[in-house]
Amino acid sequence: MPDQGSTSTVVAIRVDASLAIGVGHVMRCLTLAGALRERGADVHFLSRPHEGNLIGHIEKEGFPVALLSTVPAAATPSGTHSAQDYSDWLGASWQQDAAQTQGILERLGPQWLVVDHYGLDARWERAVGESAERVLVIDDLSDRAHVCDALIDQGIGRTQADYLSLVPEKCRILAGAQFALLRPEFAEFRQSSLMRRNSPMLKRLVISMGGVDRPNATGRALEALKASSLPDGCEIIVVLGPQAPWREVVLRQANAMTSLCRVLTWIDDMARLLAECDLSIGAAGSTVLERCVLGVPSVVVTIAENQRSAAAQLQHLGAAEVIDLERLPELLPPAISRMQQTDALARMSHNASRLVDGMGSRRVVEFLMEKPL
Repeated sequence: MPDQGSTSTVVAIRVDASLAIGVGHVMRCLTLAGALRERGADVHFLSRPHEGNLIGHIEKEGFPVALLSTVPAAATPSGTHSAQDYSDWLGASWQQDAAQTQGILERLGPQWLVVDHYGLDARWERAVGESAERVLVIDDLSDRAHVCDALIDQGIGRTQADYLSLVPEKCRILAGAQFALLRPEFAEFRQSSLMRRNSPMLKRLVISMGGVDRPNATGRALEALKASSLPDGCEIIVVLGPQAPWREVVLRQANAMTSLCRVLTWIDDMARLLAECDLSIGAAGSTVLERCVLGVPSVVVTIAENQRSAAAQLQHLGAAEVIDLERLPELLPPAISRMQQTDALARMSHNASRLVDGMGSRRVVEFLMEKPL
């Protein structure tokens, strides 16, 4: 129920999901939206219906979605560009996207506009920003300028210094995993998950490579596990998104595994599933933070160039084994063997759990709803 003492605040969130983008940006924005709604905010999404979008899921969660139309992108004018060009993720030029967004915002009159999109930067924010009282950017890359009142980068090891040259002087920078936008159930399962890891054994392994998994990292992990020395009776659980393009191939692979292997699609109790597993093999996206909250020992698979820095930080801190996707067949079997040595699982669990406490959504909402800028 909304907090009866809170004032009504309108929040607009500009975010997309697609086969190219994945689902992580939308999922963390849904987490923020749910926490804001609990405090009485009126939250609206603005999204484009790319192939692989989550618009239906957002609406199922009870949030209205204003659709942006897909239009041929005009030639991109010269100017500052990010290290990697994500402009084709928009389905329009940034000018066209800004014009469509501005028209919607003028009707909504939001106190906060939240922007979570690698394809948008200071140019878009400058064009749209006057249609909202304040702008919050959610970023991971620290590679392009922003015009905003606040910025969140929930990455492990991120600091304010990473963005000081990229945002206005008065921008409030919320940097680091203490601001991780995770669903409340991860904090709820934290204690029970950590308690069962005092004397861990490898009995249940979860593979989760993201909602889309375009390169079929899941299939490659299963193939590598065939050459790994898993304990007798070890169960493998695979989690896939409903639109994962390799789903049928993975199902056939799972049926051919010598270990018991189940494939689950779009589960709503991921926190419980991870809390009850002994090892996770997963992509190096925002789900890394979920695993850390629960102290789950992990093999982190890097799929994209922008994941390598954060993954290296995890390995340096002893919170995960990190393997590049192309080297999975070579490096996963020995990693599995190391995980079964003496206290390897317990040590990794301890190191991971120290990095994230699961209270980040609360901190962000308290800032958005109560702290004046």
